[in-house]
Amino acid sequence: MQRPARSLRPTRPLAPTTASTTRSGVGRLLRRHLPVLTWLPQYRRADLSGDLLAGAVVAIVLVPQAMAYALLAGLPPQMGLYASVLPLFLYGLLGTSRYLAVGPTALVSLLVAAGLRPLATPESPAYATLALTLALLTGLVRIALGMLRVGVLLNVLSNPVLSGFTSAAAVLICLTQLRHLVGIPVPSSGPLHELAVYAVAHAAAVNATTLAIGLASIGVLVLFPRLLSAPAGGSSAAPLTQQVLSKSAPLLVVAGAAVAVASLELHETARVPIVGAIPSGWPPLTLPPLDGDVLLGLLPAALTISFVGYLEGISVAKSLASKRRQKVDVDQEMIAMGVATLGAAFTGGYPIGGSFSRSVVAFISGANTALAGMVTAGLLALVVLAFTPLLYHLPLAALAAIIVVACTNLIDLATLRRAWCYNRIDAASWLVTFGAVLELGVQAGVVVGVLTSLLLYLWRTSKPHVTIVGRVGTTEHFRSIHRFDVQTYPEVLAIRVDENLYFANARYVAELMRAWVADHPAVRHVVLICSGINYIDASALETLENLMYELRDAGITLHLAEVKSPILARLQRVEFLQALAPGRLFLSTHEAICALAGPPSEGPSLPRHEGR
Repeated sequence: MQRPARSLRPTRPLAPTTASTTRSGVGRLLRRHLPVLTWLPQYRRADLSGDLLAGAVVAIVLVPQAMAYALLAGLPPQMGLYASVLPLFLYGLLGTSRYLAVGPTALVSLLVAAGLRPLATPESPAYATLALTLALLTGLVRIALGMLRVGVLLNVLSNPVLSGFTSAAAVLICLTQLRHLVGIPVPSSGPLHELAVYAVAHAAAVNATTLAIGLASIGVLVLFPRLLSAPAGGSSAAPLTQQVLSKSAPLLVVAGAAVAVASLELHETARVPIVGAIPSGWPPLTLPPLDGDVLLGLLPAALTISFVGYLEGISVAKSLASKRRQKVDVDQEMIAMGVATLGAAFTGGYPIGGSFSRSVVAFISGANTALAGMVTAGLLALVVLAFTPLLYHLPLAALAAIIVVACTNLIDLATLRRAWCYNRIDAASWLVTFGAVLELGVQAGVVVGVLTSLLLYLWRTSKPHVTIVGRVGTTEHFRSIHRFDVQTYPEVLAIRVDENLYFANARYVAELMRAWVADHPAVRHVVLICSGINYIDASALETLENLMYELRDAGITLHLAEVKSPILARLQRVEFLQALAPGRLFLSTHEAICALAGPPSEGPSLPRHEGR
């Protein structure tokens, strides 16, 4: 028998669809890792004026800061300028933040100094070479972390730990700048008490002229922004021009101090230390040497800079982006910072970070896209190319003043006060980190802070909040018997655990439940309310199983209520629910109490007792 011919429906060609899909996938990948391909095609002419102004203002702030922070790192000032050209341009291509201003920062510079001083003498050629290698290693570490999408590891640095670290680092920075600010040759590193004793013992060596320049510079840096940023005519906010001009105080200090030293020849008559000759021309192409032992010795510093420097930048990037309802990709930011740091390594710079102060300057100056950072890079390149001879007579005291004023803003006592009022454990982690950084050094201080935070977390979660609950009136709500006037039932004990169950707290919870069962001999059912439990590890599950069998031997049945779906799926994999029988799994506490003790009534209650 001949079969009827089947009708053939026209089908869409596969090749064009596959090619289109491939192209769109490649396009998404490129736009993800090259954000410039997203904002540049949509760039508006109206955004140009804001980007140009923001780029120029940030450059005005960055020129003196870059040199000052390089000195803080123990490097010649031109390395700070070199680290402010190509890295800014590369970040503009790869970064997802429209306002983050990358480049030399005080915190990263301090970490660079802490990592290099044990290996070489500051301001020596070997020291500068190690800085290049450290930049290369830091860039590679950042790129690896971003590609592996392990930004979650940064959560080990809690806000109190980071605040305590930056506050202590700021104190150390200010103290080490005494050597430039007042002429006392204070060591550039060491425990706080040793630095303080050394400064007091050599107080007679103060250079009065250097001290005068330093104090005058600090006065201008502090007062000038306040005078210009004050609202005029009773208005609620200062005009944009005033806000922008108020950020030019560092440039005013640099120019005024250099003119004063040059005109009065203070570097010769009063022995005021100056910057001296700075090479002019494009940043040189540098190839960091690769030595296995050196790389291994620099790895702790590279990891610390990668984490701390990134957190410093990403916090302000996310904060500013939220004000404009924009998004920041944390993993791509790590990659962008890594590539920018590699740019510093190959152009005579040193590791960079994201600057809080300069990012805010870019934001209030009207930056609209990453083009603002590229404008800053272009202006810095112009300074390096043609204007470095003007910086010859710049006194180091003026640069030290810029560092000191910038670092005083890093001392965050408000976080300590808030933590002390809200959670003494967080306050303790702040204090431990602060003290460890001051006495043990920045790298050891970070490690101590992280370990302290983790240990305090384990200690806190090892004794979670566990309470007996009862019904509020005749409602379906259940609350703690120690805080509310609730109805309970002699034969049913409803216990709520407000923490994940894991190896550190499972035995504590089981002991509490055993004690409460022993205190109430009439109990025949125990309902474990799991509304506050998001995770149960293998150790806790074993403890829970043992408790279930112990209660069963005593004539008591264990039941579960309000178990979340992820936990329920795991329990089904190991047949825990089958072993729970005759215990039951209830959707809600109300359902459990109704099934085991009947509907709401004015029946007898369990007696109250002290505890949580």
